Amino acid sequence: MRILWVKHGTLFPPDTGGRKRTWSMLREIVRAGHELHYLALLPQGVTVSAAEEADAYATRKTWITHHETRKGSPRFFLDLAHNFFLSRRPYVLDRYLCAEWRAAIAQHAAQADIVVCDFLTPAPNFAGLRLPCPTVLFQHNIESQIWKRLSDTAGNSIKRAYLASQYRRMWQAEKSLSRDFDGIITVSPEDSAFCRDQYHLPKVLGDVPTGVDVEAFQPPAAPPPVPTIGFLGSMDWMPNIDGVLWFAREVLPRIRGRLPGTRVKIIGRNPPPSIQALAADPLIEVTGTVPEVQPHVHACSLIAVPLLAGGGTRIKIFEAMAMGVPVVSTTIGAEGLPVQHGAEIQIADTPEDFATQTALLLTDTAAATALAMRARALMERRFGWGFAATRFLELCGRAGQNPA
Repeated sequence: MRILWVKHGTLFPPDTGGRKRTWSMLREIVRAGHELHYLALLPQGVTVSAAEEADAYATRKTWITHHETRKGSPRFFLDLAHNFFLSRRPYVLDRYLCAEWRAAIAQHAAQADIVVCDFLTPAPNFAGLRLPCPTVLFQHNIESQIWKRLSDTAGNSIKRAYLASQYRRMWQAEKSLSRDFDGIITVSPEDSAFCRDQYHLPKVLGDVPTGVDVEAFQPPAAPPPVPTIGFLGSMDWMPNIDGVLWFAREVLPRIRGRLPGTRVKIIGRNPPPSIQALAADPLIEVTGTVPEVQPHVHACSLIAVPLLAGGGTRIKIFEAMAMGVPVVSTTIGAEGLPVQHGAEIQIADTPEDFATQTALLLTDTAAATALAMRARALMERRFGWGFAATRFLELCGRAGQNPA
């Protein structure tokens, strides 16, 4: 199969859930003998590393340079205002419209058997195109639901009103843009059901499971010497930021009321000032970007996933489980993952319950070890990336067919 894969940005370093999923699946697809052309929008000033150019995740790579306004700059706020008053789409979609990218999609689709739009970000560039082969939208998240949850949990009225307006725009845009494709693939049964039931999309092909490299993510040789709670995730993503701040404000004081010396390690790239400020506490470490997460996760007694918003599936949970580190998560944090409370993960949604579950695992070594071992065994048994890639290609083969 000849695949044209359309995505925003580079895949190196694979330090976000979306990058990890795409990179891991593409490598498996190419290994299976398929031709894959990676066509990406590259922010002006970003350099593609030699390691990425040499990596075998695609048989061909094409980069379309595009100016992107720097977040927080005067121009950024001007663009926000322009979008708010003059566009029906949310800013997060409008900012990636690019005539050259759109032309390249049309040009290279002529040599493809299928075109994949990876994430919703490139989708506005597909509107109105008449391509000679089927098109698939690969939805890692239901974007409107991220904005809705952010709006619902916003702390002040101005922020809440803005996020609510972006949620309404994203709902309409996501629903409308999804109809431009011959098939929709999601990353969880829940997201597929949402597309069918809420967006009334007739071409939802199914879902692809999250995977993990169980060889690369091994358990530590020994447990950490002091109780340490880890958070693993990109710290430039708003749901992660809000979740960590909620944990620090509402949950951590309750835990320390029982275990005063508890440490926290926040592992993830590009932490904003609000997260960096947490390191004023001598028992909280904010790592920023790290070359490999494994040594940092190995230094944690458990991984906390205190998400209050989000979508899709959480690769960081699978990575922690593969490393034999127990996980405590909110329901939203583990949404879409085939794991069960009390079997492979502990689920808690209130500050008091989250603190209780966390303190239990920090003090009951046998319970924490048993939970972690069951989770690791599940990863070994069911969640390799090769299976995910094979499932994705099977679903792609249905694109363009009339729904049953």
